[in-house]
Amino acid sequence: MSAYALARPLLFSLDPETAHHLALTLSRFGFRFRAPDKPVTVMGLHFPNPVGLAAGLDKDAAHIDGLAKLGFGFIEVGTVTPRAQPGNPRPRIFRIVQANALINRFGFNNVGVETFLANVARSRWRGILGINIGKNFDTPADRAADDYAYCLEKVYGAASYVTVNISSPNTKGLRDLQQERQLDELLDRLAHARERLARSYGRHVPLALKVAPDLEPPQIRDIADAVLRHRFEAIIATNTSTSREGVEDSPHAGEAGGLSGAPIFAKSTDVLARFRDQLDGKVALIGAGGIVSGADAEKKARAGASLVQLYTGLIYRGPALVRECVSAFPAK
Repeated sequence: MSAYALARPLLFSLDPETAHHLALTLSRFGFRFRAPDKPVTVMGLHFPNPVGLAAGLDKDAAHIDGLAKLGFGFIEVGTVTPRAQPGNPRPRIFRIVQANALINRFGFNNVGVETFLANVARSRWRGILGINIGKNFDTPADRAADDYAYCLEKVYGAASYVTVNISSPNTKGLRDLQQERQLDELLDRLAHARERLARSYGRHVPLALKVAPDLEPPQIRDIADAVLRHRFEAIIATNTSTSREGVEDSPHAGEAGGLSGAPIFAKSTDVLARFRDQLDGKVALIGAGGIVSGADAEKKARAGASLVQLYTGLIYRGPALVRECVSAFPAK
């Protein structure tokens, strides 16, 4: 029996958010897990393996070194906003154990970009680091681009790539930024900011867009067109879902927030495949949403993903899931 299998009953006896913070704290003292070497080049970056940590687990970039011990090929931290904010009131995360699922409504709780970057600077890990950026909850919709541009400016020098998160269901109005006009204006602003920053730093940092699983085909076409037009390098498909399909009978089904884990696998993989068909290899795809086994990671790859990310599956399966997914991922 693995160490995580022994520890999981204790962790699951605690409130989910308390367990979350305890597991992050303990990660710095844990064993180092090695995943097989399976190098891949995506977005012009060289990854030791294609399995990464999704944003949301380490919102403040305070546990990078501990998480790096788990064998990930890359780590994404955040979402970070310009100013610190507490997020939504607790409780704000709920386990649905029988479905290998979570519902969360954290609401971009984070320490703000200045403290976040100080945490990044203190970390010793020098692997591929994605930084996920968002807007403050009280920033009006017509000023959202200001928050994203500010964060991009701040994190550019510390990031291997930057993810623009417009798909969390837990910040009011955020998903409206996926609509055609708003999206085009935002991506145009960030693309021009990136050009200026690349000249200043002498380094081109790739941009990724993180989208929801609750998209209709016309929205997918519009987003694909915008990403191509503004030369973003990747799409992360997907974030959490507002659907409760597969967990309707759970006592927590009525909780507000985003559903993650096994119940959204089919939905998120369908969105991934639709982006593959629209983009025809012109933009990299990163598969996230519902991966709880190596077979799931392989299916994401078959649907078009060059990389995958874990979050909820890691909570239910532990570090062994990383190695399992690397081993199952088809060689490119």
